[in-house]
Amino acid sequence: MSISELLSSYGDKYVQALFTTWKLTAGCFAIAFVIGVLITIIRVCPIRPLRVAGDIYVQIFRNIPGASLLIVLVYALPYLNVVLSYYTCVLIAASLIPSAFCSEYLMSGMNTIAPGQIEAARSLGLTFLQIIRKIVIPQALRSSVLPLTNLLVAIMLTTALASQVPLNPRDLTGLVAHINTHAVGGVTAFLISAILYCATAVVIGQIGNRIDKKVRILR
Repeated sequence: MSISELLSSYGDKYVQALFTTWKLTAGCFAIAFVIGVLITIIRVCPIRPLRVAGDIYVQIFRNIPGASLLIVLVYALPYLNVVLSYYTCVLIAASLIPSAFCSEYLMSGMNTIAPGQIEAARSLGLTFLQIIRKIVIPQALRSSVLPLTNLLVAIMLTTALASQVPLNPRDLTGLVAHINTHAVGGVTAFLISAILYCATAVVIGQIGNRIDKKVRILR
């Protein structure tokens, strides 16, 4: 099928799939960011068992394949009487893995903070959580805008895991599989999805670059 034929037959479904991909991406990034911040705080807290637990979390989810995690959530949890919707399983699988990378990026951002700032905060009597909330996290975020932008793009691509389960409406990759199952979309169906993925990634990159220029800490 040509591009015009595909768009005339499946144009509305591509729009729905694009919005589904955006929705999954935004939801997964929000969850991954919150978990990543919490794990980062745990990894630098004064309590050693918590630091070890945070490091173990990162090592596990940084090295587990997304498809394997999705299979566990969809097919293994029901044996434990835990049944989640397909959408929830995709949301969890595409959030836990990026959260580990988010923590790593924030840890790298923390390394740009001068030790003197932490010492000064301690001399003023600030508690650990106050130092984290007022000094460490804000500066770590400002130093990690570009890595987090790349993480957002990676999450968007990771949402292709949704094509492995029957979501309705489908994501972009799932729609391609649907088209090639019910018609002869061929490479053209992949091409349209690839263009939409690339266009979204370019927009995300441009927004990330602008934010980075505004909040970047000049040293």
